[in-house]
Amino acid sequence: MAHDLKITGGTIVDGTGKPGYAGDVAIKDGRIVALGAVSGEAAATIPAAGRIVSPGFIDIHTHYDAQIVWDPTLSVSPSHGVTSVIMGNCGFSIAPTRPDRRDLILRTLERVEGMSLEALRTGVRPDWPIDSFPAYLDAIERRGVLVNVGAHVGHTPVRLFVMGEDAVRRAATMDEIKAMARLVLEATEAGAVGFTTSMTKTQFAYDGHPIPSRVADWTEVEMLIAAAAEGGGGTIQNSPGSLEAVEVFSLLAGKYDLAYTWTAILAGLDGPGSHRRFLDEAHKRRGRGLRVYPQTSPQPQQFEFSFDAPIVFDRNDLFARTRKTDRAGRLDIYRDAAFRRAFKGVVFEGFDVMLNGWAERTVITHAPTDPSLNERTLAAAAAERRVDPIDLALDLSIESDLRARFRLAVVNFDEKEVGEILNDPVGVVAFSDAGAHTSQLCNANYTTHILEHWVRETGTLKLEQAIWMLTGRPAEVMGLKDRGQLAVGARADIVVFDKDRVGSGPLRRTSDLPAGADRIVADAIGIDAVIVNGTVIRRAGAPALQAGARLPGHLLRS
Repeated sequence: MAHDLKITGGTIVDGTGKPGYAGDVAIKDGRIVALGAVSGEAAATIPAAGRIVSPGFIDIHTHYDAQIVWDPTLSVSPSHGVTSVIMGNCGFSIAPTRPDRRDLILRTLERVEGMSLEALRTGVRPDWPIDSFPAYLDAIERRGVLVNVGAHVGHTPVRLFVMGEDAVRRAATMDEIKAMARLVLEATEAGAVGFTTSMTKTQFAYDGHPIPSRVADWTEVEMLIAAAAEGGGGTIQNSPGSLEAVEVFSLLAGKYDLAYTWTAILAGLDGPGSHRRFLDEAHKRRGRGLRVYPQTSPQPQQFEFSFDAPIVFDRNDLFARTRKTDRAGRLDIYRDAAFRRAFKGVVFEGFDVMLNGWAERTVITHAPTDPSLNERTLAAAAAERRVDPIDLALDLSIESDLRARFRLAVVNFDEKEVGEILNDPVGVVAFSDAGAHTSQLCNANYTTHILEHWVRETGTLKLEQAIWMLTGRPAEVMGLKDRGQLAVGARADIVVFDKDRVGSGPLRRTSDLPAGADRIVADAIGIDAVIVNGTVIRRAGAPALQAGARLPGHLLRS
């Protein structure tokens, strides 16, 4: 046969932003060999009349670092058309980790990434090599993955590796910084795509300590970035915590010739209209020739939380005590009248301003002691009962031993502002957090959501524009030279979908993580086929590979 696979009769939208055109796609040995009018027979054919044929979607902000150990399919991203992911964002990878410090990184991920500790301890097997970054990458490549995977080396495990529990308490000595730099150099020489860190005040490690990267000084940060550049890493990613930090990281990226992408510009992050200031700052840096790409999201950032882990209130000092005690201690805090008075009197300021009016936007998702309240807003339920919303939330939590859950759209819920951000060319759509916060949110469906909502329902984005945002743009940011576009010679990562149906189903909770831990997922709609390196991995909404088949994903080494 002339070709391994042909996709026939579709509309090709190539990921460059150019108008789509009718034609076929031919694939041989994992690469695209012809586009448009294609001659020659193929071993297999996918009819695509009335369908869009686009590059596979690229998600550059995931946290699959732990999940990849037990789940090489990286569910649920591939079902939503994602063919390449980048993990290790915000300074959180699981390698390198010393054998006697594994629990420190797992407990940190439990707290900062909203993961089940029991699932992590069960799923990250003791025999999986995470004691060095090269060994971790080699293990991933040897076992195989369903989609393409690139991995950053994260600041937090590097600091824990060198400093142990001192990593959350103090600045590093010069000898310790040099030891960290050697680890970062080793990681990037082995293929880590870049270095990530975080300075955001909302992120805490085990026992309520700040995450290790928050304790680092600028000397340490620069030396680790320099080591990443020396080793061949191409990017810096971080959660900067302030525009001042964005400026420093932008300058460091320029100094070491790296691309810099930060998390994130979101509507309402610092009050109504604040996104414009952040966009303007990004444009200023781009105007100075710096490769700066703020991340954005097309979805409301909706967290489902309980008061056992009240992550949405982590920025507020009032909740510091809840991070440093156990469940029984938290129950005592929530029963305390003084705590309740203080909670009712809180005025959220600065980055916390997004929480003002939180009760009106909060939905009760699981009230074990009164299911009639499920899917009602907290404010409406409290008004009906003539009680304060805070009292109702805490009472429902106490009655259920902190099993009651609530869903809050924390930020990015103003449609007009989100549309402005998406239409600004300075950013890159990312920030799915896939693999993290698994029991609190599911944003891995942002790819189908953008096509459903922002293209088909609102018309805010043109189809070709949205596909570029999901493919060509993230490939450009991450330096993926032969992915993100449909072109002769490019890797055959492809999605075939129905533009009139594509979308995301409703969020649902399932218990399919190790140790039976639960997570929130969403099913994709209208995806006909997903192809990775020329292999069809999904067809008509279902897995297409036979059990035991070789997984076609590539490890994307720098």
